[in-house]
Amino acid sequence: MDEPPVQNSDTAADPPVEAARPFVVPCAMLGFGAPWRWLRAGWRDLRATPALSLMFGTAIVMISLMVSLLAWKLGRFALLATLLSGFVFVAPLICVGLYCVSRALERGRRPALSDSFLLARRVAGQAGVFAIVQGVIVLLWSRAGMMVGAFFPVQEDDMRTLLEFLAIGSAVGSLFAALTFAVAAFSLPMIADRDVDMITAGISSVNAVLRNKAVMALWAAIIVVLTAIGFATAFLGLALVMPWLAYAAWHGYRETLNPGEWPTLD
Repeated sequence: MDEPPVQNSDTAADPPVEAARPFVVPCAMLGFGAPWRWLRAGWRDLRATPALSLMFGTAIVMISLMVSLLAWKLGRFALLATLLSGFVFVAPLICVGLYCVSRALERGRRPALSDSFLLARRVAGQAGVFAIVQGVIVLLWSRAGMMVGAFFPVQEDDMRTLLEFLAIGSAVGSLFAALTFAVAAFSLPMIADRDVDMITAGISSVNAVLRNKAVMALWAAIIVVLTAIGFATAFLGLALVMPWLAYAAWHGYRETLNPGEWPTLD
């Protein structure tokens, strides 16, 4: 009588860890005090690392100035090309470097520029996917704007057509802006913290935003106001505002998403 085959413990019926993971990262339900907590926590990180934050902030100001100069010299289509070929691809890596600062402080370590560069290099592929997605959204946004102008042209000395164009254009632009914000809100901090693909991180970010619409609308408004202040100071304020917002976004991610099923990046 033949003996039953011995089952290999390594190939048991238990599913692999990846199969047991949820489709999206679980998220918390936020109150209206959350964005203000994130700003306070981000400000503490900024005060704890003034030199490193200023270094990142200066890089952001220089890039913003170069993009604006090219736009002034070559026109808006050149600006779009510049964004797609340069800034849109560099910005995610700068953000990841800033998230690394808050990540180190949270773990009781001293942040270092070399650590930010190392982490940015490790997640460059996923950040590239993010940049491509954002680039596609920008292209679709631009094309939608052209279509609005074609289907709803503004006639000279006709206030009705102007108001119609502004209303429809604003509505279309708001949809693309909301999509951009929803994808970006928590996805980049997550890929800077966990071994996760950009698609999962992006979908999880959108899910968290949709489940906290009112609070995230407040957070988006705060970002717009602070960024506008940075631009109003001839870009110089961006050296302070952008690192502050990045640190705050990190704390927002930590409070909102629960990525315990995904391994931590070392």
